[in-house]
Amino acid sequence: MRALVVERLAPDYAGCVVKEIPTPEPGPGEVRIRVRAAAVNFPDLMQTRGEHQHKPPIPFVGGMELSGEVDALGEGVSGFAVGDAVAAGGRGGFAEYAVLPAASLRRKPAALSFSQAAGYPVAYLTAYVAFSRIGLVQPGEWVLVHGASGGVGLAAVDYAKVLGAKVIAASASDDKLAVIRQEYAPDETVNVTGGFRERVKEITGGRGADVIYDPVGGDVFDESIRCIAFGGRILSIGFTSGRLPMLPVNIALIKGFSVHGVRAGEYGRQNPEKGRENTEAIWKLAEDGKVRPRVDAEYPLDQWREAFETLATRKVVGKTIIRPDL
Repeated sequence: MRALVVERLAPDYAGCVVKEIPTPEPGPGEVRIRVRAAAVNFPDLMQTRGEHQHKPPIPFVGGMELSGEVDALGEGVSGFAVGDAVAAGGRGGFAEYAVLPAASLRRKPAALSFSQAAGYPVAYLTAYVAFSRIGLVQPGEWVLVHGASGGVGLAAVDYAKVLGAKVIAASASDDKLAVIRQEYAPDETVNVTGGFRERVKEITGGRGADVIYDPVGGDVFDESIRCIAFGGRILSIGFTSGRLPMLPVNIALIKGFSVHGVRAGEYGRQNPEKGRENTEAIWKLAEDGKVRPRVDAEYPLDQWREAFETLATRKVVGKTIIRPDL
């Protein structure tokens, strides 16, 4: 089979190559999937340089979210049949075939395309844990979502609306904000270039945002603590800006707000029963048609570099997908 293999860790994806490798065979309890779509996430890019906390042994095939059709069953697998449409999280999506534990598979909701299903679980699980488990967002609260045009941010906009929150979508691009307004109808949008503190206060009647969802960090975090409501919650999702911010605790003391780190996967590992509940909850949202994951662009396997660059250059609005079947 053809796969995108990381043969060595290097900048500018210099250690990555599309090549023929043996098609994997499923072992006991495993399923082989014919990959129809695999989502590109920032950790995929970071892993090619060895900069992510999870460091797979070299060589490896990246792609932590995928969807496709069951192609072969390992010994002892029940509940799936060859041809079933499934989605899964794990590793190996940037290839024509992937082998994963049967326990990690979900049936693809009919409401989602293969590309939508591939880009769904990580982003929406993050939003769900952030808002329903940690931030405890209530109907009518003002939720400021930074990085709203990215896959994780756009899922947060979508899910916050489901919860009945009043959503402010924030981005540095007016063009991206126009797409978000058209497709997700947030209550307000804010361009963060040149500052957003006063605009957020104006929108919220001087109170500030009750909840701030921040996958950006850096200067965005620094300014967010200036427009958080008293008793508000800042949810730290990541640091795509590249700078880890520092919290002046005197401001937290005066304004009575809290900062929570959100790692959806780790939350489930620390709380297995709640982790299972979280997974069930997000897939039910998709099955019921309550959320609308957005696919921005699809690329064949040979154009993996162009796909990676849509994230590296912040061009994407939603999810970028690699399609090994194209």
